[in-house]
Amino acid sequence: MALAAYASHPAASRGRRYPEPPAPTRDAFQRDRDRIVHSTAFRRLVYKTQVFLNHEGDLFRTRMTHSLEVAQLGRSIARALALNEDLVEAVALAHDLGHTPFGHAGQDALNDCMADHGGFEHNLQSLRVVDELEHRYPQYDGLNLSFETREGILKHCSRANAQRLEQREPGGVGRRFLDRMQPGLEAQLCNLADEIAYNAHDIDDGVRSGLIGIEQLADVELFDRFRREAVAEYPALDGRRLLYETIRRMLSAQVYDVIDATRAAIDAGAPAHADAVRAAAPMVCFSPSMREQSQALKRFLFANLYRHPRVAQTTGQAQDVVRALFLAYRDNPSEMPPAYACQQDRHRAVADYIAGMTDRFAMREHLRLTGRPWVE
Repeated sequence: MALAAYASHPAASRGRRYPEPPAPTRDAFQRDRDRIVHSTAFRRLVYKTQVFLNHEGDLFRTRMTHSLEVAQLGRSIARALALNEDLVEAVALAHDLGHTPFGHAGQDALNDCMADHGGFEHNLQSLRVVDELEHRYPQYDGLNLSFETREGILKHCSRANAQRLEQREPGGVGRRFLDRMQPGLEAQLCNLADEIAYNAHDIDDGVRSGLIGIEQLADVELFDRFRREAVAEYPALDGRRLLYETIRRMLSAQVYDVIDATRAAIDAGAPAHADAVRAAAPMVCFSPSMREQSQALKRFLFANLYRHPRVAQTTGQAQDVVRALFLAYRDNPSEMPPAYACQQDRHRAVADYIAGMTDRFAMREHLRLTGRPWVE
């Protein structure tokens, strides 16, 4: 399928930090995707928490399954809008590579530990993974991804961090945060596909866990109207099939809404090429009605799932583990592998090491270093 003029064209890419000859059978963004899939950090995602810890159930989402769902949704929308599907897929698969073990609980704890040493933020860490921490090639550290893929990975960045990035790489991926410009449409799309995916699968995992029930979602319009539609068409439908059918319809409605609203925004802005998108307002969007409904669903999940006492208890344990690991490695760096122990910036090396851990490895290390097991 031909790409739209405002899509990111691989032949017009701003290139890689270390120039390389083109691959004979793949364009730049396809090559990025393949490098991400083969990376160590990507494999670790299968044992990193989304909401529920990996050991709590075999069917709960992990960072890897979440990333795959974001990639699927993103590609579907990109195809309808004539955007670059391969770039969308690459960004989607890499966007959570920097996440700590134990999900946002681990990130918050690690950020607290690093408060006096530059802090910790998983988007910036994801970029750090693909730029520095993967060691697969003889010529350079990192995966040497294209500018556009790296730009999409760094979807949020503080001004202070953007300034540090700009010092190291003038005119690079940090520049747009200083100039208050937008990324390309493919990066914008991944950001919204991420939201669509986690809202839907957190409902599924929340109901599966027993922490929320379908009846609690009766006041959430985005969910309940599709539940009513499903029951009207299939009166005998209940249980898991009703849940799946409701979520399927909800996802479809959101995807079509994004396609229609984004087309309208593109028509209004009329960007002539990909760079014209950067100086404009965001174009990949929900309609105002769908945006409000999505926000209402997020508020419900925050109040009823993410703050559920059982989740809060696990969150507290996870943060204790991360803090204990940080102190142990900070005070005794020889407990880390030599590649981390020899770093001059000890605090950042400890953060890098912990952020790369899976949930279960972090638990094992905590037991080894403290003698305290994870309490179920």
